[in-house]
Amino acid sequence: MTAYLIRRLFAAVMLLVVVTAVTFAIFFLVPRLGGQSVDDLAVQYVGKDANPESVAAVKQNLGLDQPLIVQYFDFIKAIFVGAEYKFGPDASECSAPCFGYSFRSHIEVWPEITQRIPVTLSLAVGAAVLWVISGVTIGVVSALKRGTFIDRLAMTIALLGVSLPIFFTGLLGLALFTSQWPIWESVDYIPITEDPGEWFWNLIIPWCSLAFLYSALYARLTRAGMLETMGEDYIRTARAKGLRESKVVAKHGLRAALTPIVTIFGMDFGLLVGGAIITEQVFSLQGMGAYAVQAVKDSDLPIVMGVTLVAAFFIVFCNLIVDLLYAAIDPRVRYS
Repeated sequence: MTAYLIRRLFAAVMLLVVVTAVTFAIFFLVPRLGGQSVDDLAVQYVGKDANPESVAAVKQNLGLDQPLIVQYFDFIKAIFVGAEYKFGPDASECSAPCFGYSFRSHIEVWPEITQRIPVTLSLAVGAAVLWVISGVTIGVVSALKRGTFIDRLAMTIALLGVSLPIFFTGLLGLALFTSQWPIWESVDYIPITEDPGEWFWNLIIPWCSLAFLYSALYARLTRAGMLETMGEDYIRTARAKGLRESKVVAKHGLRAALTPIVTIFGMDFGLLVGGAIITEQVFSLQGMGAYAVQAVKDSDLPIVMGVTLVAAFFIVFCNLIVDLLYAAIDPRVRYS
């Protein structure tokens, strides 16, 4: 088990190194291959009032005139130990992890990201709890009631949830519950540290809208897995030994069907924490997704790079947790 954990941790670290290299190449190497010069990048830092002297100063202060390999190692160094940037006669200390300064506001990227992570994390965690509980439960019941009215109704609702996009269900929820039946006055994010009750109440509609989509996928996946495992020989053996049906279903049937569910959950949750772009746009939540969209519109390179790397970290971290859960769910992983 220890060797398995070491292998997975090493693989996760190497994957993050590859992600940083690929991200750096996309934003610094590919534009050069496309014809963009170092001066073009420096002009974005200077702004509209760029002149040859200020552009040359920015290139020297930010190291843009250095070889790409040197720039890459400086970029990695800034993430771990920070960096110092000079804007004219003034020097500014960017503490680790340093992703640079915004082209538009000249504010450090990392503090701006940390302000938005709780919004996206709150949205992702609440929705994930709802969709896992509801999706797995509906899938199990549907598999046990195969061919009945309950099964057909559950799969019809699941098909509807898969077919309807999040911007439709989100806008429909807003129209119904803030306008038609004004149960909610508005959907505004309130930090959980300020008012846990308001935090919970204001996120119910976004949670339900997001969970409706994902629970439908998980219900179909759970039903397919349960139908396959409940027909296996070891299930018949467990019943022949006189085990209670609830124990057969929960311990022997569902546990075997959890592997693909855990796999897809790790990916889905990691992507959501990296930025639930559409959901945040629909409900005007200022999370990482909305921050990234605005940065793309403004061509704000440091913000885009920072959000990309933070999102990649969450995805790799969630998949690492999934790999560790495999060892707890399936003993064969520990023995392989």
